[in-house]
Amino acid sequence: MPPQSDQRTGLVYGTAAYVMWGLLPLYWHLLGDLAPAEILAHRMVWSLPVAVVILALMRRWSWIPKLVRQPRRLGLVLICATVISVNWFLYIWAVNSGHVLEASLGYFINPLVSIAFGVLVLRERLRPLQWTAVGVGTAAVVVMAVAYGQVPWISLALAFTFATYGLVKKGVKLDGIEGFSAETAMQFLPALGILVFLGARGEAGFTSGGVGQMLLLMGCGVATALPLIAFGASAVRLPLTVLGMLQYLAPTFQFVLGLLVFHEEMPPERWAGFGLVWLALVVLTYDAIRTARSARTALATARKAAQEAVEETAAALAPAGSTPQSAAQADTVKP
Repeated sequence: MPPQSDQRTGLVYGTAAYVMWGLLPLYWHLLGDLAPAEILAHRMVWSLPVAVVILALMRRWSWIPKLVRQPRRLGLVLICATVISVNWFLYIWAVNSGHVLEASLGYFINPLVSIAFGVLVLRERLRPLQWTAVGVGTAAVVVMAVAYGQVPWISLALAFTFATYGLVKKGVKLDGIEGFSAETAMQFLPALGILVFLGARGEAGFTSGGVGQMLLLMGCGVATALPLIAFGASAVRLPLTVLGMLQYLAPTFQFVLGLLVFHEEMPPERWAGFGLVWLALVVLTYDAIRTARSARTALATARKAAQEAVEETAAALAPAGSTPQSAAQADTVKP
């Protein structure tokens, strides 16, 4: 376990990261007059300079030549960049089209989809409570599909794209800022091409929306990088169980914004669907806490047994009438 002071620092960083992610709908809403594709392109273009500045401050360049010499990892980075681009576009579109609640549901569902990927792709074995959580989550999707007459595709698309992103990143094996830099480097040229195309047609919001809109578009890179940096700082300081519980902060903030700020409708069938998802997450969180507690207890027991075995061995090897401590001291005396 990390030291207590490190855990407190990690908790601050982790909370900051997920709160910033949870409040992002407010930022995208300020740019609601622009096309989602243009907002996305600016997010990609301005993220690269931010990444370069961070790398320069940290003097973290040594990973780049190694990555360039590994085509397979480069291919995985390209897949990550593509999948997260789709996720970002859907999220921006959902926020500015009045679907903040559905977007929040997608990130509530995401842990359940990640578990399903673990079973189907990585051949992981689930514990009974994990199977229960996945089943309840599936029932939530069915309830919403029946109630609305259509599958909640926005939520599912966001959940599946982000879960795919996490799955592929396991094979890339780059930390937060390195992975962010590599992905934005691949996104930069296509995004710049979109902005040049819009500018040539006279449809660029960057030059036609005034200084405020220009600064907001430039700030997309910072809005993208800051929570990621905070998340990276928390990930190295917190146990996974704590980090896993913090992840629910972001969709919770999104849900509250959709309900109280954007005044989206919340009919009974939607409450029923959300309620089932929240129930699944409670089961999942309880299982994670119980498993982590059992693992800590087992580790402590094993350490205690090992210590007792060492003491018994020392006592057996010690001369008659001496203590293990005096025997150990006798071993250090030179003849």
